[in-house]
Amino acid sequence: MTGVRVLVTGAAGSIGRVLVVGLADRGHEIVGLDLVPAPEGDDRPWYVVDCTDPDAVRAVFAEERFDAVVHLAGLADEGSLSVSLTSHTVTTAALLDAAVAHDVRRFVYASSNHAVGHTPRTDLLTTETRPRPDTFYGVAKVASEALLSLYTDRYGIDTLSCRIGSFRHEPASVRHLSTWLSHDDCVRMVDACLTTPAPGFAVLYGISANTRAWWDLEPGRALGYQPMDDAEEFADRIPASADDAANGAHVGGPFTSESYYRPAVDPAAP
Repeated sequence: MTGVRVLVTGAAGSIGRVLVVGLADRGHEIVGLDLVPAPEGDDRPWYVVDCTDPDAVRAVFAEERFDAVVHLAGLADEGSLSVSLTSHTVTTAALLDAAVAHDVRRFVYASSNHAVGHTPRTDLLTTETRPRPDTFYGVAKVASEALLSLYTDRYGIDTLSCRIGSFRHEPASVRHLSTWLSHDDCVRMVDACLTTPAPGFAVLYGISANTRAWWDLEPGRALGYQPMDDAEEFADRIPASADDAANGAHVGGPFTSESYYRPAVDPAAP
């Protein structure tokens, strides 16, 4: 698959803004979708749609032809359990249903390292580790990955889940020296996911080729993702912090701390 027509959800977000330009530069035809209008000067096809509304999602698929979906939309931080599941898992379900109905055979999902965030630091974190979410955000990512697996088995579509680390212009902490995903490598990763032949259901870790990496890059390389950047280039700019040891002890870093503890269901809610 080369030069595919791609629906990018969350196209106005931090990752989306990078991908719509980077994927277009690699020959893909991009259609944007977000809760907000396209950035000024962006004249590509664009839909202002809430992905939690399945009717609105189906209407987009009925109007356009897509070869693939890149699903980035969703709350980028911790919320309540119900909010997190709606933002991530319900939106994924709505898009998967529309993809199946309109014979879209490739679905690339922006999952997160927080799906396995409670995994203690080891010599190498593989994609075979069991789900160990660190937050309700992580729980929703696990549930969304399960949906991808179901739709691959049930409908035979190719689904790829990118467990993204620390997506930033440059690393800003000692933890980021292990978990950083550069802008350019993010484009390389998603381009590989769009073009690799017949992956079925696949999971990969979304980080750059960092000298201090301890997340396994081989599943991504098997799909054609060849990261080229290294956070070590910025190491001499990053001061040590008293929180470095705690933040580096688990995959999810500070998301495993008690500051994120809260009831799954608020007893005060109606």
